Amino acid sequence: MTRTRLYRNGVLELEDFPVADISEHLIDPAATVWLDYCRPTTEDLAAITEELGLHALAVDDAVHEHQRPKVDRYDSHLFLTGYDVSLDEASGELTTSEVAAFITSQALVTVRKDEGYDIEAVVKRWDESPDLAKNGVAFLLWGLLDDIVDGHFEAVQQLDAEIEGLEDLLFDEKPHGNDVQRRSFEVRKSLVLLRRVVLPMREVVNSLMRRDLHVLDDTMTPYYQDVYDHVLRATEWTESLRDLVTTILETHLTMQSNRMNMIMKKVTSWAAIIAVPTAITGFYGQNVPYPGFSKVEGFWTSSGLIVLLSGGLYWAFRRREWI
Repeated sequence: MTRTRLYRNGVLELEDFPVADISEHLIDPAATVWLDYCRPTTEDLAAITEELGLHALAVDDAVHEHQRPKVDRYDSHLFLTGYDVSLDEASGELTTSEVAAFITSQALVTVRKDEGYDIEAVVKRWDESPDLAKNGVAFLLWGLLDDIVDGHFEAVQQLDAEIEGLEDLLFDEKPHGNDVQRRSFEVRKSLVLLRRVVLPMREVVNSLMRRDLHVLDDTMTPYYQDVYDHVLRATEWTESLRDLVTTILETHLTMQSNRMNMIMKKVTSWAAIIAVPTAITGFYGQNVPYPGFSKVEGFWTSSGLIVLLSGGLYWAFRRREWI
């Protein structure tokens, strides 16, 4: 699955032309080409490897999955790897889609490792900013990075909302012990994965902004700076959310411990109250004469002691909020 575009002097001239025609278009210095692959093999990339002078190591990284977000510099091109992310709000599970890109002076080749990343969103960004198309590859690469980083930012916002929901469940009068614990671990797992994807992007964007790589010009520099600011915000936000989830888990365990202590206090208090009539009736049930033995006064005396002492214990425990 391939897709192509041709820009000439900042104007979109042609789409979905054969890959074999790329070499003819690149003869013109004013031409900029975009080529997109989805699930390519090494043989698929062989058509442009020689034409664009792609390094064998970069081609191998583009075919195989689970690369770290990075920017590698080669003699004739740059190789970039990043990840698009999406969060399932129902389960709290974060999914990633790996995207690679070969960056030359006149061409941008994007390689999607799966169909999870919608390249149409990037194309839409390009079409919405036709005035920047004259900046060539820097413009195309900005649209790709901006879409990826916005996806990171959106995922962080969704996780933040999920954590706010956990806080509401945590302090709800009705206990939600299992739900809070399960969702907390799901969110924490997603945050760990998101951090693994977002944190290296700071270095990726910062490397592309270096003057010695000659990727940007003065026109595109502010746009890359804006992407870099979004990366920093997403990184800092992810770190703070990870600490917040840890705090929620600790608070949940503390509240469970406190709730258990209150239950034990109530059980112990009621056991103490019940022990009073048990002790009095047991004492008066001994087989020796005692004051009020075999008399109505003895019954009323024992009953009065039970009510008085039990009531006194109940008042004392109630005052200490044990009951």
